[in-house]
Amino acid sequence: MSSSVIAERLQSLGITLPAVATPAAAYVPYVQTGSLVFLSGHIAKRDGKVWTGQLGKDIDTATGQQAARAVAIDLLGTLQAAAGGDLGRVKRVVKLMSLVNSTADFTEQHLVTNGASELIAQVMGAEVGAHARSAFGVAQIPLGACVEIEMIAELAP
Repeated sequence: MSSSVIAERLQSLGITLPAVATPAAAYVPYVQTGSLVFLSGHIAKRDGKVWTGQLGKDIDTATGQQAARAVAIDLLGTLQAAAGGDLGRVKRVVKLMSLVNSTADFTEQHLVTNGASELIAQVMGAEVGAHARSAFGVAQIPLGACVEIEMIAELAP
């Protein structure tokens, strides 16, 4: 898909992609090997601060979807940097892995993660943005974040 179409989609959604965030520990934001780029886990943020909480306790599924969507925006910003500033180089979003900070009886991690998956498909297009996915419920995420998602994508030369 062309960079201009992606830019138009982002603009129509009112999204400005952020710059790559500085890692909070001993890792890098992304690593490329061959045509694949692996993006480190990004945690949910709201108003520039960690979006904390636990699904099934103090956050409902719809709010969790908003948090996952916010993570997807950050992931797309990092992916853009990994692609040399050109999201048009993305041949395929290959996989997302989503960790949802949730209670033991919360079972809608897959629905929470749809917030990210749907936005990525909307921005990148159904063919490029459709991806394999895992969604897990976990007891805790760094800094108390409600959602963390990592991405694997394929880039064109």
